[in-house]
Amino acid sequence: MMPVTLLQLSYGVTDMEKKLYDSELKVMNVLWREGDCPARHIADVLTEEVGWNVNTTYTLIKRCIAKGAIERTEPHFMCRALVSREVVQRSETDELIDRVFDGSEDKLFAALLGRKKLTGEQIEKLYAIIEDLK
Repeated sequence: MMPVTLLQLSYGVTDMEKKLYDSELKVMNVLWREGDCPARHIADVLTEEVGWNVNTTYTLIKRCIAKGAIERTEPHFMCRALVSREVVQRSETDELIDRVFDGSEDKLFAALLGRKKLTGEQIEKLYAIIEDLK
């Protein structure tokens, strides 16, 4: 099963199209963290954080634009995220559940909880999440 595109998820469309990959998500993370900014700033941040050169970052920004995840405006090649972090997280989680856990949310939940001992605070947060879902 192909993942739902980010824009499709945000508009409730279910046709399949394109996915953001890890390198593209690094670009998106800068925009989500810092808000609208010039492509040069994104390149500077990713040079510092990941060691990429400017051309690598610009190529990835262009891929994100082509996928509809970023909008570019002038002047100064300003970039704006067109999709929220939450939409991407939902898309990636749904894909993980379908691909690795046979479409079963409870299997994912059990796998996450079975990895390590939880603190009392973490357990309380989980209870709160469950209550919100009821």
